[in-house]
Amino acid sequence: MTSYNKLVRDKIPEILDKKGISYEQRIASEDEYKSELIRKIQEEVQEFAEEESIEELADILEVLEALKGIPGYEDVENIRIKKREERGGFNERIILRGEKG
Repeated sequence: MTSYNKLVRDKIPEILDKKGISYEQRIASEDEYKSELIRKIQEEVQEFAEEESIEELADILEVLEALKGIPGYEDVENIRIKKREERGGFNERIILRGEKG
């Protein structure tokens, strides 16, 4: 039997109900939600690094969308745009080599 205690997508309880799988659920506090989203993004990035699948990339984007709704992160899109304007994006595929220090 698999054991878990983690943040899941909103429809997972409904899916488990249809399969007859028992579980317990609760709603995270705001602080716990933020911590769980950060843990979830790490999990999804690791899975993407291992599989490089479009599904794992979509999972990363879903977690990022949720993080954008967390107090303190709401302005992330404007900051992203500003950084892109000031420092560029990653489209030109530039690799630097040198010493840090």
